[in-house]
Amino acid sequence: MMSMGAAGSSGGKPTIRTVAERAGVSKSLVSLVLRGSDQVRPEKREAVLTAVRELGYRPNAAARSLSEQRTRTVGVLLNDLRNPWFVDLLDGLNSLLHDNGLRMLLGDARLNRRLGQDLASPFLDLQVDGLVAVGTLPDPVSLARAAERIPVVVAGSREPALPGVDVVAGDDTLGARLATEHLLALGHRRIAHVSGHGAVGELRRRSFEATMAAHGLAGDALVEPGDLTEEGGYRAAVRLLGRPDRPTAVFAVNDMTSVGVVSAAEESGLRVPSALSVVGYDNTSISQLRHVWLTTVDNAGHDVGRRAARCLLDRFDRPTRPAELQLTTPTLEVRGTTAPPPV
Repeated sequence: MMSMGAAGSSGGKPTIRTVAERAGVSKSLVSLVLRGSDQVRPEKREAVLTAVRELGYRPNAAARSLSEQRTRTVGVLLNDLRNPWFVDLLDGLNSLLHDNGLRMLLGDARLNRRLGQDLASPFLDLQVDGLVAVGTLPDPVSLARAAERIPVVVAGSREPALPGVDVVAGDDTLGARLATEHLLALGHRRIAHVSGHGAVGELRRRSFEATMAAHGLAGDALVEPGDLTEEGGYRAAVRLLGRPDRPTAVFAVNDMTSVGVVSAAEESGLRVPSALSVVGYDNTSISQLRHVWLTTVDNAGHDVGRRAARCLLDRFDRPTRPAELQLTTPTLEVRGTTAPPPV
C-alpha cells in the first residue's frame, strides 16, 4: 500500500484538487479562499488554509492571472519617500493586500516628475489591478485617466478629489485642534504654527487658527510657512525665535518639521520644553526616539493604509459605487517636549 505524501493522494505536486480533497470542500470554494473572498464561512476558510499549509500548496500565479484576467498586483505611487509617516501607512496597506493575495509595486512620484514621466502610465503598462496614490500628488489629470481604467484610491492626503476615487486620510482638523488645545491647557498663549503646503497643511493651519480664535487668542496665533522638511522647520523657527515677542510654544505641521524647530531652539540657547514647547504631527518613528521623545499627534497611519486597501478591494467588487471620503481619528501622544510656559 502506497503511503500518502505531503502532496496528497497523487504523491506529486499539490494541486487545487488535492487541497479541496484534504479540506473536504469543493475546488470552487478553495478558489474563493485563495482570492481572499469574504463570502466563505470562517470554519471552511480555516480548513482550506490548513490544507494549503499541510500540503505546501503554492498557486500558479501566472495561470491564475490568465484565468482571472488579473495580475494580482497593486501599484502604489508614493509622493515622498523621505517622510517616515508613510512607512506606517504602507505597512497597513500592504498587510491587508497581502492577506488577499495581492502584491504591492512601489513607484516614486518625485522621480517620475523629474524624468518628465506620466505618474500613472508605468503602472498601467504593467497592467496592475488597482492604484493607490499616497500623499499629495501634483498631477490629478494622470490619476483621473488611470481611474477611467482601474480602481484608484488616494491615501494619506485630501487631494485630488476625482470622480470614482475614494480618499482615505486622517482627520487633520481634529488633530490640529488636539495639539493646539494641549498647549493652551498647559498655559501657553503665544503659540506659533509652522505650516505646510497642500490640502493637509491648509486644514491643519486653519484648525490651529480657529482653535486659537475660539479661545480669544486670534492675535497671538503666529503662522510661519514651512515645507514639511527638517530644514524648513529649522529656518521657520529661526525666524520665529528672533522676534521680540517670540512664542513660548510651536505646533509644527509634521514631525520632520518639529525636529528642525527643536534644533533651532537649542542653537538659540532655549531648552525644550522648559523655555519652548514643541508639538509635532504624525507620531513617526522619529518622534519616538528617546533623545527626541516628541509630543505629537498620532495620525493613525496604519489604519489609513488598511482602510485604503479595504476601499480598493471593495471597488474591485463594486467598481461603479460613488466615491467616498473616510477619515481616521487622530490622538495626542504626550511625551517630553511640552511643559507649562516659563514664568
